[in-house]
Amino acid sequence: DIGNDEQLYECPMCSLTCTNIQILQEHVDLHLEEHSFSEGGNIRDLELAQWLQTEEDNRQRSEEEKREREEFKKLQRQYGLDNSGGYKQQFLKSMEKEVDRGKMQPFEYHKRKADMMECLAFGIDDGKTKTSGVIEALCKYYENENKDVRHVWLSTGVDHFHSSLGDRGWGCGYRNFQMLLSSLLQNSSYNDCLRDTMLIPSIPKIQSMIEDAWREGFDPHGASHFNNRLHGSKAWIGACEIYSLLTSLRIKCQIIDFHKPTGPMGTHPRLFEWVLRYYSTDNEGGAKVVCTSKPPIYLQHQGHSRTIVGIEEKKNKTLCLLLFDPGCPSQEMQKLLKQNSDGTGLRLLRKFVGSLKEKQYQIVAVDGVLSLEEKAARCHASRILTSEKIP
Repeated sequence: DIGNDEQLYECPMCSLTCTNIQILQEHVDLHLEEHSFSEGGNIRDLELAQWLQTEEDNRQRSEEEKREREEFKKLQRQYGLDNSGGYKQQFLKSMEKEVDRGKMQPFEYHKRKADMMECLAFGIDDGKTKTSGVIEALCKYYENENKDVRHVWLSTGVDHFHSSLGDRGWGCGYRNFQMLLSSLLQNSSYNDCLRDTMLIPSIPKIQSMIEDAWREGFDPHGASHFNNRLHGSKAWIGACEIYSLLTSLRIKCQIIDFHKPTGPMGTHPRLFEWVLRYYSTDNEGGAKVVCTSKPPIYLQHQGHSRTIVGIEEKKNKTLCLLLFDPGCPSQEMQKLLKQNSDGTGLRLLRKFVGSLKEKQYQIVAVDGVLSLEEKAARCHASRILTSEKIP
């Protein structure tokens, strides 16, 4: 009532004053319609946001699964587990490419194919990547070296094997086993263990030998990683496979795991010290050059392996490993047989502490012969623990 007795009606939602109840009703209805539309809009916005988020989650999940599949296939290819064939298939394909490029004549292709098939049939290496006599040449060189080497310890004689057309990119583990075996075959202490392996086996034969070790019960965890099959593949092998194979042959060996750096800048001085003890124990005489009776050492790190054939101690007490690398072609290794007086060819072999800076290294070291009972015990133990940790 505003003084002239006219009735006023106030909107309960916005306090607007009306003089007519019908107008007020229409006004309130508009409020309600607007509120209902707003709520519906909010609901629709929420549903849309949830749908968009679900679609984004599905897209990311799909992309992640695709990346995982591609990464898995990449790893399969990298480690030779992609069913793309093995040594024989790669050898033939590599030779076919050489013929296509005009680098190999067809008659040579057929001759080398026939030679390869014969060697594979007998399970022996063709010896075409082998270099012999390097240890003997090193011994002569060090005897005349008068600069900075105080002592040097060398393994027993060992042949160098490098990768061929059939195993380039994946065969280093097998080639290092061939090197180690070439040394053991020259040591009469291992004649009984190796009476069935008097010649260096081919890579496919080594693969079959590792499978035989798995069937005996060695390293079931490692075997499952390869689905219990190596033959016919380009699968990389490492220290555990070498250990299993050697032990199955009754050759006493151990894996030493240098699982973290022990020196500055990611270096592994304790690895060098271990190798020095290995070669110098029982060989600590005053001679500058010591040609020991010790077999070479298998050295593994991520993606590659090599063979330790000796160690230098410089006059300033620093240590330097001598390594045979399967990636080094025989043409380069042959130069060591004609070692000149300045020793420049030794750069192929020498590795100082600062040169080995991988995160982790493993070595396999041979130390005698196992009895049948010891072999059985090690087979059982390998199912539980195959490496000794160096803290």
